Amino acid sequence: MSSQWNNFLQNLGQWQGSFTQLSPAGELINMTPSVLFLEGLEDNQKVRLRLRRFAPDSGGLEETNVQEMVREYSSLGRDILFFENGAFSQGSIQLAPYAEFGAEFGFIANNNRLRLVQLFNQDGKLDKLTLIREMRAGTEVVERPPLTLDQLLGEWQGEAHTLYPDWRSPDQFSTTLRLQKDGADRVVQQLSFGAGAGIQGFTSKGRVEGKTILFDEGSVPVQVLMLPDGASSTCLQSVQLRQSFFLEAGWLIQPDLRQRLIRRYSDKGEWVSLTLVTERKIN
Repeated sequence: MSSQWNNFLQNLGQWQGSFTQLSPAGELINMTPSVLFLEGLEDNQKVRLRLRRFAPDSGGLEETNVQEMVREYSSLGRDILFFENGAFSQGSIQLAPYAEFGAEFGFIANNNRLRLVQLFNQDGKLDKLTLIREMRAGTEVVERPPLTLDQLLGEWQGEAHTLYPDWRSPDQFSTTLRLQKDGADRVVQQLSFGAGAGIQGFTSKGRVEGKTILFDEGSVPVQVLMLPDGASSTCLQSVQLRQSFFLEAGWLIQPDLRQRLIRRYSDKGEWVSLTLVTERKIN
C-alpha cells in the first residue's frame, strides 16, 4: 500500500468550489464560494494549504469580504487516514461528554472533489452539515443532479477497504447492498459483506420522508439524507457513549458507480476504523 503521505498528495492542486451549509434536515442555510490551494513544497516533502472563502451567496470570487486560512504540513495527524485514490476522512478520535464532535469525508473523481462535514453539538445532537463541492481550476464543471431514492434502488456489488488508526494491516472484502421499495413510503435494505464462511448480513427497514430515509426499527435510528451533487449523509441523529456507531458519507459518481466512506466508533467512543466502499449497480 502507498504511504499515507503519498495518498495525501493525490489531493494537490487548485480547487474552485463552494461551502454549502445545511441544517440536519438538509435545508440550505448559506453558500460560500471558495478557492483551495494545496501546493507541494520541497519536492513534496511539505504541503501548503491556502483556503480562501468569499462573501456568502455572492455567486462569484470578488475580492471583498475574503477569509483566508494558511497552513503547512510536513506530517499527518492521528485523526486522519487516506486511501490510495486520495479519498480520506478526518475527525474526532474520541467522543467526549460536553464537547463538539464530528468528521469530514473527502472523495476524488477525475477533476472533481466532494467533501462532507458532519458536526454534532455538545449535547451529542446532529447540529449542521457542510457540503463542499470542488473542481480543479481550468477544468469543465461536472453537474450531478441531487441524489434521489430511485437512483439508490437496486443491487450494488462492491469492494471494501478498511484502514485502522493503530496502523494494523488493512482489510479487504466484498460487499452487496440491496435497496427495495416496500410500499409507498417504506424501503428494505439488505447488506452483506465478507467472504466464504465469514459473510455477515443485516436487514433493516426504513421510512421515506422527502429526501430523508429514516431506519428507525432498531434501538438506534439511523438517518440517510440525500443531498445535492449525488451526495448522501448517513449518521445517527444523536451520538452518545456506551453505544457503538458509525458516520458515513456517500457519492454517486456515475449512475452505476458509488463510493461510501464509513468512520466507525466503539461503545467507548473511540475511533476504530475507516472503510472505503466502491460499488457498482448491477440490477
